[in-house]
Amino acid sequence: MEYIKRIVDGEIDRRMEAFNAINITGPKGCGKTRTAKERCKTVIEFQDEEKRDAYLAVAETSPKLFLKNEKPILFDEWQDAPKIWGTLRKACDDNPGEVGNYYLTGSTSKRIDTPHTGTGRITELTMYPMTLFETGDSNGSISLSKVIDDASFDIDGLSSNMTLEQLFFIVCRGGWPRCMEIKKDSAKLEIAKDYYNQIYQKDLNSIDNVKRNPEWARTLLWSYARNMATCAKKTSIYADVRAEHDVTDVTLASYIEVLEQLYVIKDIDAWTPQIRSKTAIRAAKKHIFVDPSIGLAALKIGPDYFNNDLDMFGHVFENLVLRDLIVYASAHEARILHYTDDMGLEADAVYQMGDGRYALIEIKTGVNAVPAAEKNLLKFARVIEEHNNKAIKNPEHPGVMYRMPSALIVICANAPMAYTTERGVKIIPVGCLRD
Repeated sequence: MEYIKRIVDGEIDRRMEAFNAINITGPKGCGKTRTAKERCKTVIEFQDEEKRDAYLAVAETSPKLFLKNEKPILFDEWQDAPKIWGTLRKACDDNPGEVGNYYLTGSTSKRIDTPHTGTGRITELTMYPMTLFETGDSNGSISLSKVIDDASFDIDGLSSNMTLEQLFFIVCRGGWPRCMEIKKDSAKLEIAKDYYNQIYQKDLNSIDNVKRNPEWARTLLWSYARNMATCAKKTSIYADVRAEHDVTDVTLASYIEVLEQLYVIKDIDAWTPQIRSKTAIRAAKKHIFVDPSIGLAALKIGPDYFNNDLDMFGHVFENLVLRDLIVYASAHEARILHYTDDMGLEADAVYQMGDGRYALIEIKTGVNAVPAAEKNLLKFARVIEEHNNKAIKNPEHPGVMYRMPSALIVICANAPMAYTTERGVKIIPVGCLRD
């Protein structure tokens, strides 16, 4: 199959202009090895059954012999030969002026404690499942970074043919590259199901060879899926599991930590500007799956389910968009946060650039929800402006000032066309979005 260019490719290019080696991490099946292979002239695959024994023998006795191969060199499943890490670290020390020589990829289900971190020598990058733009589901006519960077960027009239029914299928299929090679839609749905089964039955134990209860893990993933893209308290999630199993909170917390290390679940931090002194900012993290298809597999939900439960789809769609926003943000040295306070002010996502500029984003399923989303974003911007006005009243001792948002955006599932409202809010169909 022809290689599908990934958004992360640009970030790899930048990193490898500065570093001799890169360790590409991320969830299993997201395309780490294929992306690295595209760049390497030599590929050492430690799970190649025909060469495995020979490779492992060299790795154990004289791993530096691998470095005589034509570069760049990929070490796939390097955790099977952990001495490779130290060998590459020394090679980086000995040849600081050489860059782009070595790539490491491996299974997230194996954790290796290396004697040296590799900081300053081996850079680490996280790769995620494919975004809608990478899978071709989004036409990519609207660049999110351009919307934030260029106030004159005209999005009005750009359209998408994506339907809700298509999105029902997409969230269940997920962004797994393997699906791009399969023709039959029903078969594509099996990939996420298999990943889910492998996670709680095998990967949870193999990461550190600690035996864990698969039923506890299964119920925990089910509860996380029920609370997808929400700020549900961990105590509520624990209560779900304890309703079926006799297990302590400490144990469940350790399971969550492993699921995070496996890149199955991820928490999005809260944005916490002190814009209203009497307002309690809810600093709880928002829980998402690295790909919503894993959560839907845990719930045993297929595309047809959403015909009768659009409320549930709203949470799943938010998870989908947040997944894509994380990828887009990584490509532009930005980060994704969220905001909620006790006065009802919220933003589903805050896209914050490295230089402090940011966009406030609402994520909605139907166009009928756009007016309320616009009103909320405008209110948010007004609160920031009022805070700043109060902050400068005392010129000798001004209060903390906050930037005004560079863009107010509503990302909509079924909006057929992009447009800018009279108040300047950008309405973007998800089927048009790219980084």
